[in-house]
Amino acid sequence: MMKANELRNLYLTFYNERGHELAAAASLIPEDDASVLYISAGMQPLIPFLMGKRHPKGNRLVNVQRCVRTDDIDEVGDDYHLTMFEMLGNWSLGDYFKSDAIKMSFEFITEKVGIPISKLAVTVHKGNDLVEEDSEAVKTWQSLGLREHQIFYYGDEENWWGPIGETGPCGPDSEMFYVNELEDCSEDCGPACNCGKYMEIGNNVFMSYDKKEDGTLKDLEQKNIDVGLGLERLLILKNDLYNVYETDLFLPLIKKIEELSNVKYDLSTQKNFRVISEHIRASSFILADPKKIVPSNSDQGYILRRLIRRAIRMTLQLGVQDNILIDLARVVIDEYKESYSQLKLSESFILDELAKEYNKFNKTLRSGLKVASKYFDNLDDQELKGEDAFKLYDTYGFPLELTIELANEREKTVDVEGFKRCFESHQKKSRTGSIGKFKGGLAESDEMSIKLHTATHLLNSALKQVLGNTVNQRGSHINSERLRFDFSFDRKMTKEEIESVEEIVNDAINSKIEVSVSEMTINEARELGAIGVFDSKYGEKVKVYKIDNYSLEICGGPHVKNTSELNSFKILKEQSSSAGVRRIKAVITT
Repeated sequence: MMKANELRNLYLTFYNERGHELAAAASLIPEDDASVLYISAGMQPLIPFLMGKRHPKGNRLVNVQRCVRTDDIDEVGDDYHLTMFEMLGNWSLGDYFKSDAIKMSFEFITEKVGIPISKLAVTVHKGNDLVEEDSEAVKTWQSLGLREHQIFYYGDEENWWGPIGETGPCGPDSEMFYVNELEDCSEDCGPACNCGKYMEIGNNVFMSYDKKEDGTLKDLEQKNIDVGLGLERLLILKNDLYNVYETDLFLPLIKKIEELSNVKYDLSTQKNFRVISEHIRASSFILADPKKIVPSNSDQGYILRRLIRRAIRMTLQLGVQDNILIDLARVVIDEYKESYSQLKLSESFILDELAKEYNKFNKTLRSGLKVASKYFDNLDDQELKGEDAFKLYDTYGFPLELTIELANEREKTVDVEGFKRCFESHQKKSRTGSIGKFKGGLAESDEMSIKLHTATHLLNSALKQVLGNTVNQRGSHINSERLRFDFSFDRKMTKEEIESVEEIVNDAINSKIEVSVSEMTINEARELGAIGVFDSKYGEKVKVYKIDNYSLEICGGPHVKNTSELNSFKILKEQSSSAGVRRIKAVITT
């Protein structure tokens, strides 16, 4: 059986042999982008380069990016839905284009993964009022041996990517699917159908056009390729398995749950085992991220809390009364430490946060039982409102099944349809938060946001000077009006401390210092004392921006040429963001 690490290396080697340089994977938390909670696709960290910025590794790139998507969190437990997954990605930044991209994707999935041509189906863009049918993609697939019945034509909803925001690069795409041994569910059954016959394994995106404000499309000067393949799904197919839980990614976790719970993994317990193992894997990766996300009631921390508490609920349903998450996290760390060294480096932090959240949830669970009792005791009729059932689910972590069970004990009923309506509304909000619209953040590089980007470097340095070197950046977001900066600190800043930080930043501005940039390896940056996220093991070259006597930091840019361009700096607010994390909102004047 091929192991996950072998497949990762097979993919990287395949594209390296075809001229692609290894680009280091990014943090799970988007940099300077609050429009999406987690990195959900390998291309997100590369947006500036897809928009024309030069990448230090050249115009052919490849990597493996860990991603988190939460829109299908309640589907986890089936054969292939995951919240955390690894995306195999390769890119052409103005180099090769459509035909070459398709041919390389095809060669990898057929010759290296071993998927028979007869088991493939692909989708192409059928055209619209502005662009013609993607005949080049069709002809390329046909030249590789695919027959007409294996090629499906869809519109913008299925086969058009972008732009990021309202304007910018966009274009058609061509998705690849594995065809399962199932009958068509209807006459129009195809890859867009969710009946289970077609499993998506990857996508070729052809960034061909620049969408203007008036809705027109112009040909891009730099046409790009963005290819993404799902490692977990390819691993299933490579090993001729039925689901992801039979791979080496999850088998050790399944076995450990059996050992700790004294419960056998079978059809009756399958969903519990799968959810526990998937969620503890995802939670461990989120906690290991250099941005140090912790469980909370907002943003990334809320998603993390949902994952951990859902895993706890599933252990309780198996009859386990002890906290087994710690032992399961150790399995994740041990299995992945070779590919993701950050897990081992963050082991104590991961285990501590899981223990804290388990203890908090135990208290919340008891509180929830009291609230549920009040709801039932105060009913005017026999039915618990759907909104109340959903509050028990969303606030106290009660699955609907538990609420129904409590109702049955009191000879009451639950408005299940009302619960579903609340749940669907919640899913829509969660989906929006997960996918995002990419307005602002990485896609925005106007003059003011560039100035604010430089101001965050000065702010980071000033905070360390005033509050101590234990202060570390935990996230940031910049738009054309203000910056938001999250940092590790366990108390409210005093008025004097805030004034001192402002003074240091404004001193740097008034000193009119040149902002210089150098390219070097991560090891060289570390030796110089640059601050940043050192999470690559590949010797990736990075940019280090220097502001003499104030800041030396790894960053992708862009920045002003001289600090005097910032004019002056003002902190608007300092507040709590989450446990142990503070947030500053600030502006610069023009």
